[in-house]
Amino acid sequence: MSTPFKPSSRDDRFAEVFGAPLDQLLAAPAPSRHLREALELRAFLAVTEDHVVWVRDRVHRRSAPDRPMDELSEDALRMDAEWMRAALQARRGYLTALDKVLSAEPPPEYQPAVTFNQPVISARAVPVEQATARAKGR
Repeated sequence: MSTPFKPSSRDDRFAEVFGAPLDQLLAAPAPSRHLREALELRAFLAVTEDHVVWVRDRVHRRSAPDRPMDELSEDALRMDAEWMRAALQARRGYLTALDKVLSAEPPPEYQPAVTFNQPVISARAVPVEQATARAKGR
């Protein structure tokens, strides 16, 4: 799964703030500067939250009740605690930055809607008879 599509704890907030589901925001052809920044921070947050989950799961496996006591390692658990501290600190930093960006956005009703480039025919075809008559008249 690529980073933009990893879930994060702030995905519902994106829909509230920008007035569109996350998949539409990710597909926007010309996102605003605020949306680009928010999506970038969200991607960093998603990766960091994955790291928190990895470390948590590793600690759970190492300290599972069915594991032999002789396999417990103080050094390994200490290192896991350092990894967890670093991951949680990074998560808090990304949450703070992302919350600032999201709170700076105006409510969706005051934002232009997210639009997608769709081909639009902007000229009309003139019947051949009229076109040749106009050409002869000039």
